Amino acid sequence: MKPRNIIIDTDPGIDDAAAITIAVRNAALNVKLISTVAANVEVEKTTENALKLMEFLGADIPVARGCDAPLLKKLEPCPEIHGVSGMDGYDFPKVKRQPLRKHSVEAMREVIMDSDEKITLAALATHTNIAILLRMYPEVKEKIDEIVMMGGGLSGGNTNTVAEFNLYNDPHAAYMVFESGLPITMLGLDVTNKAILHKNTALKIRESGKEGDMLYSLFEHYRGGTFEEGLRIHDACVMAYMLRPELFKTEKMYVGMVTEGYAQGATVAGKVNPIAPGREPNVNVCVHVDEAAFEEWFAGEFCR
Repeated sequence: MKPRNIIIDTDPGIDDAAAITIAVRNAALNVKLISTVAANVEVEKTTENALKLMEFLGADIPVARGCDAPLLKKLEPCPEIHGVSGMDGYDFPKVKRQPLRKHSVEAMREVIMDSDEKITLAALATHTNIAILLRMYPEVKEKIDEIVMMGGGLSGGNTNTVAEFNLYNDPHAAYMVFESGLPITMLGLDVTNKAILHKNTALKIRESGKEGDMLYSLFEHYRGGTFEEGLRIHDACVMAYMLRPELFKTEKMYVGMVTEGYAQGATVAGKVNPIAPGREPNVNVCVHVDEAAFEEWFAGEFCR
């Protein structure tokens, strides 16, 4: 079976680093481009972090720097979760590589249009780059197989009581993506909060090799949970879904975005579209994950 061609749009980020490492190492995925955006930390840092990961992994995958701010609102990074650098905890060598000399929107367009096969967009971050890509170059839609995204939620947020961080950071971009007409699978907090890694599993991963040791060091500084209660490895769910979809249960729903007001960034989902009742659902929403199987899968990506 041919590997699945993907572009990763990301804001590394410790859970992003785990997802990217899995994608680069797994032969079932062919990573064509890493596109960076500002969200967890500023875009200068997310780009440097992506370059560090590519050097560390010995991966000949281009990195393109994307947007440094949301479409309409102020950037609100979260260094309290991932550290000031975005990947605190591991002493990466000084990066030698450089990003492409083109904006990631342009780089994504070129990769998509030059590909003989359709591309999947693995969206691990705020959707600013993807929204601009779809608006500027609508012709790419015919060559995009699916958008598999981490973000949103059906029952609460992690930035405030209603909004998940990725979509809160640029709700207008998320609205544009949800209304794009493309196939979308959403892995929201309802599943990613349950996709957890415990310390005993993390210790096994640390002993698996240099990649496992690197991730363990990052996990020690990650504030997305605790080793005792479990670390929430949100973005790895995107790779899990593409590699092991049977770990998840999904339902077709209409998902809308709240773009203004106190609930800005919230996803509103249901079986019926409240705006256009006759319209079909626009998102394949993951509603359940097999928690034990997810942790076993995650460890198995390193402990082979």
